[in-house]
Amino acid sequence: MGVRLSLYNQHLLMSFLRWFDDEAGIEQLSSRDPERMDWCRVIPFLLLHLSCFLVIWVGWSPVAVGAAVGLYGVRMVAITGVYHRYLSHRTYKMSRFWQLVGAVIATTSAQHGPIWWAGHHRHHHRFADQPEDIHSPVQKGFLWSHVLWILTPKYFATNKAMAKDWMKYPELVWLNRYSIIPPLGLLATLLVVGEALRLFVPAAGTSGVQMAAWGFCISTVVLFHATATINSLDHLVGRRRYNTPDQSRNNWVLALITFGEGWHNNHHHYPISSRQGFYWWEIDVTFYVLVLLSWLGIVHDLTPLPPKKRDSNRIADLAPAPT
Repeated sequence: MGVRLSLYNQHLLMSFLRWFDDEAGIEQLSSRDPERMDWCRVIPFLLLHLSCFLVIWVGWSPVAVGAAVGLYGVRMVAITGVYHRYLSHRTYKMSRFWQLVGAVIATTSAQHGPIWWAGHHRHHHRFADQPEDIHSPVQKGFLWSHVLWILTPKYFATNKAMAKDWMKYPELVWLNRYSIIPPLGLLATLLVVGEALRLFVPAAGTSGVQMAAWGFCISTVVLFHATATINSLDHLVGRRRYNTPDQSRNNWVLALITFGEGWHNNHHHYPISSRQGFYWWEIDVTFYVLVLLSWLGIVHDLTPLPPKKRDSNRIADLAPAPT
């Protein structure tokens, strides 16, 4: 009994340590029920959501709401443009310096580290909507694909085998291990900036806690759920243009809130394209930003979409002719 209790306490301690060090006791995760809920991981997730209710006491101001909107936009581009289109699919190139800058900005979104994100996403593409898919709503339902999968021990560890190309960069490995530091840094910055505005620019009508509540808590929660809709809703709701071996769909509403990721059937048809809105009317904000960054010399060699590829494997073309 004493040995069992000691092991339980050790597992509990490691779970809490993983709030700050993603590699703490990681080898223990495989020895336990891999798809059970890890309640120690649920606590910070719930606290982040509950912190949004701070606005009841701190109110709002144009400055604080503007910070929330701005940080949502910047971090959405970082998630979609860096974590997804660069680290997961290598749809363009950039220098090691800008690679790190982009990864740090994306990590402030509190969606785990860059190598973790890329490894699991590549696994998703390899087994999309098959039983091995880590977050398929077709296999395990909406809630699992939207959020529950990230709260289990099985998917907490980084899938290093699927992201070997990024393991050679020690700065990315470090950032991946201590992925809590950028979000905490952003939170601290908002607290300091908000308090400075309260003291020196009282006309702004904000404070440190108000800026943190809007700029970090609300912005991060909305950002997470917007991103997660691509895993969940975008395999359930929308239209399919291409005959991909999965249930990915194009959804213009999700494309708007995720800056282009909602053209998900397009993406599964040709994942290495820098552009996911294949036609001019398919709004793809992330691609527009990448084009701008290419003009500035920050990124280069964006992978184009060949017209022949765009026009191939359409579902309509595969339908039998009417008799």
